[in-house]
Amino acid sequence: MISLRAAKTRQGGILGSLLGKKPAWSAPRALHDGAVARSRQAALYARMGAPDTVEGRFEVLTLHLILLIDRLGRRDPAEAAARQALFDVYLADLDGALREMGVGDLAVGKRMRRLGEAFYGRASAYETAFAALPDTAPLQALIARTVLHGAPEPDPAPLADYVARCRASLARGDSSSLLAGAARWPDP
Repeated sequence: MISLRAAKTRQGGILGSLLGKKPAWSAPRALHDGAVARSRQAALYARMGAPDTVEGRFEVLTLHLILLIDRLGRRDPAEAAARQALFDVYLADLDGALREMGVGDLAVGKRMRRLGEAFYGRASAYETAFAALPDTAPLQALIARTVLHGAPEPDPAPLADYVARCRASLARGDSSSLLAGAARWPDP
């Protein structure tokens, strides 16, 4: 799976880039930014019922990142490196978002640990749900429990259908495009 330790050492910041330790993040950054843009689609909230809250947006963004990480292979070294770099960008952005929200330096580490644990739990659960496709019942149950948690009258079917379409669309895309930072997302 993806390493939190590697993410911490790769973030590097300004000092890391001056010392030459920061990896080339252009393609992973583009994938991440595309996932962020995709996760902000109004239809996901208005038509598919995802709560338009901090938690709801975290869940929707995390879901899109998990879809990308699921698509990037584990056996191919370039794709494995891209998986890790994408995760690193995700963590760096979460860290920055927490700081922008006013979370103090001492609390950021604890919150990041909890967010990392949440990510790993979600990734494992989605992997199991993806393995059951085309049966969408496990995916719907997972979406109801995570993304739609707390939503009034949640109906996970539309979002589960969207996730299945995303996964299929990403699978149809070629690896070279993905490694260049271009992902094929369907319309919500």
